[in-house]
Amino acid sequence: MSWPPRRLPFTRQEAQSIFNLVPSASLQKLGFAADRTAATDRNLANYQILHFATHGIANSEHPELSGILMSMVDDKGNIVNGFLRLNDIFNLQISAKLVVLSACQTGMGQSIKGEGIVGLTRGFMYAGAQRVAVSLWNVDDEGTSVLMQKFYQKMLQEKLAPAAALRVAQLEIMSQEKWQSPYYWAAFALQGEWK
Repeated sequence: MSWPPRRLPFTRQEAQSIFNLVPSASLQKLGFAADRTAATDRNLANYQILHFATHGIANSEHPELSGILMSMVDDKGNIVNGFLRLNDIFNLQISAKLVVLSACQTGMGQSIKGEGIVGLTRGFMYAGAQRVAVSLWNVDDEGTSVLMQKFYQKMLQEKLAPAAALRVAQLEIMSQEKWQSPYYWAAFALQGEWK
């Protein structure tokens, strides 16, 4: 990833489209409010679904350096620590049925003999998530936004289980000429509880 990371204009559209599908008791943090403090708030334990639409950083050699980027600037333009590291994630206390990491390479990690893969998925599951949706490679901002909107529509409006909703959303995206390349739809997979 180049530094500073480029803006992801479709993440706001993605988040707002998803937010329109959920009950009013939901919490929405966008822009400057989507900071490290919000991501580590103990009140996140009250939510069934956590969705992070941002940049993911995977370090397979040193998984403890992996994480997700939250807002790196506050509303006054001051630089803040917006890097949610793997150790921060392990220390979260959540009870989400689903955590969605709508970002690049969030399913990557280091394979440690006797331990399995250590990465963001494991961190969120250790923190209490039942299942985590992750990407296996760098993803396209717009394509991911379209996929996520369909995924949530299938899951929240059509009441499909997360695994089924992701599969149907991927099939629908694949059938559209603009998004037919697997690059746009095949990166995301669910880890954890499959039902």
